[in-house]
Amino acid sequence: MNLPNALTILRIFFVPLLVAALVQENVTFQVGGYTVTKEWLALAIFLTAAATDSLDGYLARRWRQVTTIGTLLDPIADKLLVSAALISLVQVRVLPGWMAILIVGREFAVSGLRSIAAAEGYTIRASDLGKTKMLSQVVAVSCMLLSIRHERLRLPGMALMWGVVFFAMLSAISYFRKFWRKVDESIKKRRRRELLQLERKQQRSRVRRQRGLMGSSPEAAGLGASGGTILKPPEVS
Repeated sequence: MNLPNALTILRIFFVPLLVAALVQENVTFQVGGYTVTKEWLALAIFLTAAATDSLDGYLARRWRQVTTIGTLLDPIADKLLVSAALISLVQVRVLPGWMAILIVGREFAVSGLRSIAAAEGYTIRASDLGKTKMLSQVVAVSCMLLSIRHERLRLPGMALMWGVVFFAMLSAISYFRKFWRKVDESIKKRRRRELLQLERKQQRSRVRRQRGLMGSSPEAAGLGASGGTILKPPEVS
């Protein structure tokens, strides 16, 4: 356990706090004479969690503390955070459900592709489109969180969400192309090798079976017996 991994785990713990802050009604409290509503609280939690996303990656690379658990948990924490925010916005009737389903479904699809690629020995790294998508998600979700109470931000927020959908689909196509070009071709070559090996094994098995049948047949037994007899020379008259 190191600091970058601790920040990643902390981001996961922010997820239930974000959901609770959004779905609860009439959550207000005073801070220094200012009234903080649930929208501002949710925004503070979301931005803090998003900041840890950049910070843990920077520290892991700078301190050379990139670990297997960190590589595994970092994308999971990002997807949990964004998915929780989108689903909560659908719950409070600010975001259309189809948008949330499309974006969350894209996250699951890309994660599945990267997992298959990793199992085949390939690493599909995050593209520039993926990073742009993440940044657009943070800005769009932040605007939509504020639009819960401030209606004038609803139209800019929806415009930003359309941008998120665009970048999400564009980056998904990029990941699928990388997967198809590298991993799918490797899988096809491996399966062809496996089929050739299976066919050779079947051929050897057929040859052995044929030899066994020839050795156990009566004709083969008779040939074997006659092979041990002494042929008499022909009589000369």
